[in-house]
Amino acid sequence: MQTTTFLTFVGDQCGKAEEAIQFYTSLFPNSVIKKIVKYAEGEPGGTPQLIKYGEFTLNGSTYRISESNYNHAWSFTPGVSLFVDCHTEKETETLFEKLSKDGGMIMIPLDDYTNTSDNYGFGKLFGWCQDKYGISWQLNLVA
Repeated sequence: MQTTTFLTFVGDQCGKAEEAIQFYTSLFPNSVIKKIVKYAEGEPGGTPQLIKYGEFTLNGSTYRISESNYNHAWSFTPGVSLFVDCHTEKETETLFEKLSKDGGMIMIPLDDYTNTSDNYGFGKLFGWCQDKYGISWQLNLVA
């Protein structure tokens, strides 16, 4: 059995999945786009510009992706996020800055919470942001 994260781009994010894949694979080492399959002309759910099914890896972890131009009553939520354990302060700061800029949002500022009442217990440096595509990221410097 294998568990894989599947991201579905709908609503305002529909049409941005390929750009997101390019962005994410440029940020993380050992990342690659494995497959992008577009909708056929006239196929339900999308147009030939949209990704019907895609697969990519970020530092060896597999993700699947799709987008649909149907009118869905849902989209991404910060209640589900991608948690990244980083190994250096520079790596943590760089990822947080790049993921939260250009329309992103900082939900918990990147800071050292180890000696505060806000200590989340994950590591030395922690922050939570949402990128310009609506995906939430928790970045953690492993102690």
